[in-house]
Amino acid sequence: MIEFSTQTKKKLEECLTHYPTRQAALLPTLWLAQEEFGTVTLEVMEYVAGLLDISPAHVYSVATFYTMFHLKPVGKYHLQVCRTLSCALMGGERILDHLKKRLGIEEGEVTPNGKFSLCAVECLASCGTAPAMMINEKYYENLDVQKVEKILDELK
Repeated sequence: MIEFSTQTKKKLEECLTHYPTRQAALLPTLWLAQEEFGTVTLEVMEYVAGLLDISPAHVYSVATFYTMFHLKPVGKYHLQVCRTLSCALMGGERILDHLKKRLGIEEGEVTPNGKFSLCAVECLASCGTAPAMMINEKYYENLDVQKVEKILDELK
């Protein structure tokens, strides 16, 4: 059985003070769970449901809706490439195709060494600086293949 560490339990208790109901704290609780356990598995979703006194089905619907929650393990560097219209028009598909070739993986896969994972997402809310991608929690914008190469080369 999984359980939050003492430190994460304290973070959760503090977090709950900012919401009118426990259910309203679902997103930040899932974020804490992902930080603690690495992925949001079915077991994690059931644990979160118990913590917040809501149904596991509701937790599942939220966790599977948002791309920020990892339902399976991701690489040390999780690359999310925007494929919404603005990014697509500005070369986002070219960036995604280049990353697939460079990393030798398809969307939803992790490199054999666990260093990189790749996915396409619907929107990074960066339409004015398209094409965009995120690596972990950091944005990269106004991309082209050369910029992507430089970014990848700098990752240790």
